[in-house]
Amino acid sequence: MTERAPTVGIIGLGFGRAHIAAFQANGCRVVALCQRDQAGAKAVADRYGVERVFGRWEEMLATAAPEIVVIATPPHLHHAIAVRAFATGAHVLCEKPIAMTRAEAAAMVEAARRAGRVAMTCFNWRFSAAMQELHARVTEGSLGRVIHLALRWLGSRWADEQAAATWRMDRAQAGHGAMGDMGVHLVDLVRWTFGEFTRVTAHAGIAYPSRSAPGVNRPPDAEDYCTVLGELASGAQVTLTASRAAHGVNEHTLEAFGTRGAVSYRLRRERPRWWEGELRAGAAGALAPVTPRTPPPTVAGDGDPLDVTGRTLIAPLVARLLEGIKTGTTPSPSLADGMRAQAVLDATLEAAARGGWVEVPR
Repeated sequence: MTERAPTVGIIGLGFGRAHIAAFQANGCRVVALCQRDQAGAKAVADRYGVERVFGRWEEMLATAAPEIVVIATPPHLHHAIAVRAFATGAHVLCEKPIAMTRAEAAAMVEAARRAGRVAMTCFNWRFSAAMQELHARVTEGSLGRVIHLALRWLGSRWADEQAAATWRMDRAQAGHGAMGDMGVHLVDLVRWTFGEFTRVTAHAGIAYPSRSAPGVNRPPDAEDYCTVLGELASGAQVTLTASRAAHGVNEHTLEAFGTRGAVSYRLRRERPRWWEGELRAGAAGALAPVTPRTPPPTVAGDGDPLDVTGRTLIAPLVARLLEGIKTGTTPSPSLADGMRAQAVLDATLEAAARGGWVEVPR
């Protein structure tokens, strides 16, 4: 007998649109889409063959009752949607940052536990072939004791002063600026492979104080760029740089140096087959290119960037979610991983505001 395809509802169709391709690539039925602009939602639904659209997430949960809910709204809505979704019996995949604060994230994790539902965070950048290889090599001990790490994520979306502002410029809706957009992924890549942060210090800034969020009658208050110095439980030192105001670039990098060797990872969005990433590794002398032992997806193709992102970098995460639902276990990156990353964001925000080192709660 053919196994019935799980049903999925997606709330928020900005980056959330990438999730449609990811779930459809895994054989799921995306049955409902939700955003305030219902006409826009209907156009997206027609494109992907989705049956229903909603303007209110409460109505979607009550009426469509999907088995899996994707939360891809501004972060200030994540907690309320997640708690309601768990109460309806749904499993949840939540975009990052998963909440406004660690306390809010902890309440979401507890709601998932009480409901007995699988809950994951969309840390999709773990799933490039090159990053998977980097993680495997470090886990196998190829670097020895890691001494220092340097990561950066630079993007040009708001480098031009005339670029239209969005809710992302408003901390009341976004929680964080560049650190929530991009830096939280760097935090996750560090945590996943190298261990927990113990303390951080940070400096952040706003590129264009005249560019405020729509409908917000005050200057922007969510950072456009941020530099973080951190320390891990292992003693390794970490430097993170995140900027959404860097002209001419759209890439992220990770370099790690240990007592036995080093690795250098780079993902450049303008490169052909960019979703594979690039990895170099070695010990004495120059680092040499590495071919990942796990091949990249063959189904990505070209076309719409969000579709490509969904099929290549979110689809593997969705496959883990579906396996977790079958086995009754919560895979990584879990909602708890999102909560721990949120603790680093909270500490970074405090450090940027008052200066000095801030401890990251364990």
